[in-house]
Amino acid sequence: MALKIDAKGIYYRQLNEQIKEAVENGEMEIELVNVNGQRYIGTNLDKPVKINITGVPGNDMAVFMNGPTIIVNNNGQDAIANTMNAGKIVIHGHAGDVLGYAMRGGKLFVKGNVGYRVGIHMKEYKKQVPVIIVGGRAGNFFGEYMAGGCLILLGLNLEPGQPITGDYVGTGMHGGVMYIRGEIEQDKLGKEVRVFDLDEADEKKLRELLTEYCAEFGFDLEDIMKEKFIKLLPVSKNPYGRLYCG
Repeated sequence: MALKIDAKGIYYRQLNEQIKEAVENGEMEIELVNVNGQRYIGTNLDKPVKINITGVPGNDMAVFMNGPTIIVNNNGQDAIANTMNAGKIVIHGHAGDVLGYAMRGGKLFVKGNVGYRVGIHMKEYKKQVPVIIVGGRAGNFFGEYMAGGCLILLGLNLEPGQPITGDYVGTGMHGGVMYIRGEIEQDKLGKEVRVFDLDEADEKKLRELLTEYCAEFGFDLEDIMKEKFIKLLPVSKNPYGRLYCG
C-alpha cells in the first residue's frame, strides 16, 4: 500500500524532507495529494520509488533524479527533468518551459502541450539516451542546442491550420534526433538542422517508444502511426565553432 502524504499548506522544503525520509525508510510507493506548486519534488532521489502526484507540482521537479517514477495527474510547471539521469516522468496534462534541460537519461512523457526551450542541451551519457515525448504542440526553440537523445512531437490536439511548433526548432542542435508527426515549415527551422525521411530503424524505434507512451495515456498506437513522421537531424557537429573560436 502506498504511503499517503497530504501536501496541503506544507512548505516545499518540509514536503521534500518528508519524501526523502520515506524513501530512506524503504517506502516503494508514495501518494502525494493536494500538491500546489511545491518545488523540487523528486530531486536527487536515487531509489526505484513510485511517486503519484495529485495537484500541480512546482518548478524543477525531478532535478538530478536517478531512478524513480513520477506520475502527475494534472499539469506540470517549468524545468521538469532538469539534469535528470534516469527514471520516468508521466504528465497527464500540459507542461511548461525548459523541460529536460541537460537531461542525460530517463524518459519524460507529456500528454498535452509544452512551452519554450524543451530539450535544451539534452545529451547522451555513456549508454543512456534521454527521451521526451510530447502529445500536443511545442513553443519556440524546441530542441535548442540539443546534443543527444530523442525528442518526439505528436501534435495530437492541433486546431486546423495550427502549427505543431513555434519558431527556431533545433537552433544550435549538434546531436540527437527529433521526430515530428506531420509537416513543419522550413522557416521554423534553425539553420543547423535539416528534414530527412525515416528509415526502417527509425520506424522500429518510434514504434517501440510510442507503444510505451500510448500505454500510459490510453492512446491508439496505430492511429498515431498512420500519419507521416519526419526526422530532424543536425547538419553540423560544431555549429558555433567559428563564432566562439574563430
